[in-house]
Amino acid sequence: MNRILLSFGAVGLAVALPLLGGACSPSLSQPFAAMKQQQQPITIYRLQNFEPPAAAAPNAAPAGIPPQIQQWLSAGAQLLPPGLLPPGLLPGGAPAPAAAANVPRFQNFRILGSMAVTDNKMREQVLDLLGHESNFEPARQSCMFAEFGFQIGAPTGGAPPADVLVSLSCDQVAMAGYQWPYGQKTGLTDDTSRKIVALVQKAFGG
Repeated sequence: MNRILLSFGAVGLAVALPLLGGACSPSLSQPFAAMKQQQQPITIYRLQNFEPPAAAAPNAAPAGIPPQIQQWLSAGAQLLPPGLLPPGLLPGGAPAPAAAANVPRFQNFRILGSMAVTDNKMREQVLDLLGHESNFEPARQSCMFAEFGFQIGAPTGGAPPADVLVSLSCDQVAMAGYQWPYGQKTGLTDDTSRKIVALVQKAFGG
């Protein structure tokens, strides 16, 4: 009888150990693991995903908005609060900023606002989001109209920062400064999109 119980106990332990191991969060992918260890600064940017020409008439929809953005807007802009939508996209909404040659830009996209991440929990959430392959999938589109950007690292001195563009309207990301660690998996899963919206709401309100 004791031998039977011992056998069942050994089997149970053999099954439990892999399950316990699977419950642990896997380590971050590079370069995000090294950046976490080095406690690199993180900045989140609000970006103008598309700079439309001025509307021809008051309250008219700006001309020339790419179909990917139009589809995104008609689908509710993935629950992004109106206050965080880039201006100039909705009829009657906030107008697009006046055209100017010398404006701050992040990877060629006009900066609407920025926020340095100082909260440790939020830092962990950003690195956890970008540092795990399971948060991404093969891209369904090839466009890049970025509404947000994440910069990990200082832009001056030392190693280059990791600049990650996030396009909710195109459901994908693009990375500069380092090679994207997940190959063709640049698409956003639905859960990842929700996590991004939660992060930017926490950073900018809205």
